[in-house]
Amino acid sequence: MESTFTAIFEKADDWYIGYVEELPGANTLEETRENLREAIELILVSNRELAEMGLTGKEFVREEIKVAV
Repeated sequence: MESTFTAIFEKADDWYIGYVEELPGANTLEETRENLREAIELILVSNRELAEMGLTGKEFVREEIKVAV
């Protein structure tokens, strides 16, 4: 099933703020924080899945690398 939604992008200085018009936004600072955490998790999972698809049929080494941020 495919659905179409309206993306709104508001210019704020050199940045854009985006949201989907048909979906309610976060109302509190804590909800906003949680939404950002969830978005980061979804992006990381998606990027990992895409990378793994690109490795199909290839010989490779996988190891964890710690990064201080």
